[in-house]
Amino acid sequence: MEYLVVTMRVITIMILALIVTLIAGRRKMGELPIFDFIVIITLGAVIGADIADPEIQHLPTAYAVILLVGIQYVYSVVIMKNKKIGHMLTFEPVIVIENGQFVKANLKKIKYSIDNVLMMLREKNVFDVNEVEFAVVESTGQISVLKKSQYQPITAKEIKVNTEYKGLSIPLIVEGEVYEENLSQLKLDVDWLVTKLKEKNIDSLESVFFASINTEGQLYISTGLGDTKDIHNLRH
Repeated sequence: MEYLVVTMRVITIMILALIVTLIAGRRKMGELPIFDFIVIITLGAVIGADIADPEIQHLPTAYAVILLVGIQYVYSVVIMKNKKIGHMLTFEPVIVIENGQFVKANLKKIKYSIDNVLMMLREKNVFDVNEVEFAVVESTGQISVLKKSQYQPITAKEIKVNTEYKGLSIPLIVEGEVYEENLSQLKLDVDWLVTKLKEKNIDSLESVFFASINTEGQLYISTGLGDTKDIHNLRH
């Protein structure tokens, strides 16, 4: 009976946690603000105790979950509407490199070592501090880097080269399932798709792991078996 109780508790509390999280809003996992991090730790402790001990009453746990997420939601609204409170309750962005030079006082303030900053720069594909105009540690702990102008890549605009628009590729088949709505938006149909697959010696839609079309009219097909078909240009 205890195992049945634990099973039901896991199911109900996970469903509840999912619902209240979706209602509260989204956060980029791995880059959580400090208050959200605290809420998650507390939620884990509350949910863990509820699941592990069947003697703990279930409804108070559900209430605690809703209350915690509600507090997090109110907190996020308050710091958005009141900048002063927001500055008091969140970490501010801090400049750690300016014009190729470390800002020692700011490093000491946020307790970052030079090795920490160098590692974060390498993750941004920056291996020479002298190339950096500004490096800013954001409130999430991530680093934003602006290179000096002479080290930035040349853009098409700077050399006055006209470029064509490149938008998102649109999925047509995912794991054998045809996205007919996307085909319809492109004024295409399944028969057209079958014809194009046959041109690549693919006889069934179900054998296609992924297929998409880009804004240039090129069809990408992958069978998911290490055999990626050549891109087929639909203009031909």
